[in-house]
Amino acid sequence: MSSGGGTEVARKRTRGERAGLSRDSVLDAALELVDRDGLGALTMRGLGAELGVEAMTLYHYVPNKQALLDGLVERVFTGALPWAEDGCPWRASLRAYAETLRTTLLRHPGVLPLVAGRPAVTPGTLHAVERALRTLRAAGFPLGRALDVVNSLSVFVVGHAAAEAAVGPVNKTAGPGSTTDLARLDPAEFPLISEAVRSGEGVDDAARFRFALDALLSGFADDGRGGRAGTPTE
Repeated sequence: MSSGGGTEVARKRTRGERAGLSRDSVLDAALELVDRDGLGALTMRGLGAELGVEAMTLYHYVPNKQALLDGLVERVFTGALPWAEDGCPWRASLRAYAETLRTTLLRHPGVLPLVAGRPAVTPGTLHAVERALRTLRAAGFPLGRALDVVNSLSVFVVGHAAAEAAVGPVNKTAGPGSTTDLARLDPAEFPLISEAVRSGEGVDDAARFRFALDALLSGFADDGRGGRAGTPTE
């Protein structure tokens, strides 16, 4: 039996398909490259070399460098916005989103500048936001307040993660503002700060994050006048 037909099909496949590429695999490779070498090292040529293909092959999956950067932002947000089935309590959904987004950003600090300064506009990201809004609307939030909730929570998480990544675990124990530096303060002049340094109070990033998250979640249901925003349910 002739194999000519199969050969013709194989010939028509793109180099990317023969290399087993997809948009997801290209974005994953880009994220790994940024994790290892930093955002400045991300070029189409460098990414192609990482995947063992020519840069032109990548344009089958991302039309240009800007689309690649948008895709990395999408990768972060869609991974943190799985949003459970309709009917899941809004507080639980928001908490899961915030915790997952922080964890993802701290795992991939190289993309923090992108996430902080680039709008999330890909269809994949917008679908995730749409699901988030649907959850909040079902809980009774007006649409404008639901958008405020998603945006303000996202900004809080990105900012907190950026601050954590900028300081890093090493600088917490050495350098200006570190626990070692603050331990040199005169307890007579700064008794409360000195006590906090000695006791370790208020130095845990995760605990601080969850404290602020709890406060945000409590405040989101408040309309600013001591009442409730719409009629949000738990």
